[in-house]
Amino acid sequence: MKILVLNCGSSSLKYQLIDMDNEKVLASGKYERIGEKESFITHKVNGQKIEIKHYAETHEEAINFSLKQLINPEYKVIDSLDEITAIGHRLAHGGQKINKSVVITDEVVDVLKEFIELAPLHTPAGITGIEACKKVMPGKPMVGVFDTAFHQTIPEERYIYPVPYKYYKKYQLRKYGFHGTSHMYVSQKLAEIVGKNIEDLKIVTCHLGQGSSICAVKGGKSVDTTMGMTPVAGIPMVTRSGDLDPSVVTFLMKKENLSAQEVEDVLNKESGVLGISGLVPDFREIESASRENNERAKIAIEKFNYEIASCISKYTVAMGGIDYIVFTGGVGENQVNIRKGICEKLTFMGVDLDEEANNVKGEEKEISTPNSKIKVYVIPTNEELMIAKETQRLL
Repeated sequence: MKILVLNCGSSSLKYQLIDMDNEKVLASGKYERIGEKESFITHKVNGQKIEIKHYAETHEEAINFSLKQLINPEYKVIDSLDEITAIGHRLAHGGQKINKSVVITDEVVDVLKEFIELAPLHTPAGITGIEACKKVMPGKPMVGVFDTAFHQTIPEERYIYPVPYKYYKKYQLRKYGFHGTSHMYVSQKLAEIVGKNIEDLKIVTCHLGQGSSICAVKGGKSVDTTMGMTPVAGIPMVTRSGDLDPSVVTFLMKKENLSAQEVEDVLNKESGVLGISGLVPDFREIESASRENNERAKIAIEKFNYEIASCISKYTVAMGGIDYIVFTGGVGENQVNIRKGICEKLTFMGVDLDEEANNVKGEEKEISTPNSKIKVYVIPTNEELMIAKETQRLL
């Protein structure tokens, strides 16, 4: 069974073709700047990276051109698109109506449209990808794997917001959580690595990247997470604010004469470690500047590390203890000093980092000492494989 995994952004398209017989990635790629004259695709196959400048006005055109690369005689991995069994879509938000991976139907698309307001940057792109696939590969079965689904096991007293209950009933105003596919993958992978039943484990997974979230995984189930109704909540991220006093929003609206949309843009695109440091929206540069006596960068990184360590310690309450901490995502997998800064704040809990082992990037590895009471691992995430597995399971 060969499964095509798609992750549609507002102006981008990521894809992987995975052979599920051996879980091998046959080809992968990313289409960027869709809708712009400068749009281009980077296609990876057999160790090659092929960059092609090709104008794609719509996602439908981008998907169509991407598929042609899979059967391109120069570097084809399949002879015909008929070899693709199904398509798995990464989708952001199904509200309370969709709490698990589902085969995509017209009714599912209607639910996505109903909850666009809860993920306005992500859901429209997901719908566009689904509609494009219907045209490009009509009749091909499709599965939607939701970022929010893994968190549907969070108890009500933890996902409910302390606002009038009528707003929860009227608007489904509650914590949903995101990055669920990644948290599910690395927690299951950890159980495999350590050779234990996941139902016996208490794990905190730290997905740190452009967007970041922490998740308490007890017995293989999410019991709390940092992101909320939207992906702007939780710990500070590269450009997103994370949690703050809600009066900050109304204060800025009054003082700066900002509309609701304008202040939402500030919190999503101009805040986080970027907002504090005043540099560029690149974690590598901000972290590097923090080690070169840039005071604002230093404060931004310290804030980031502190909030993550605080969340990890908080989740001892959620799970009644912690056995393992896992770092994943672009920052979690590659930023040695970030991991060190977080773990140093958790020595009171018995975390003992092995600095030599921690000097690793993008590799699966234990980075705590044998004496550490809580074991710490780096595990590269593989959301695409998780989506493919869910697609295979449902079909």
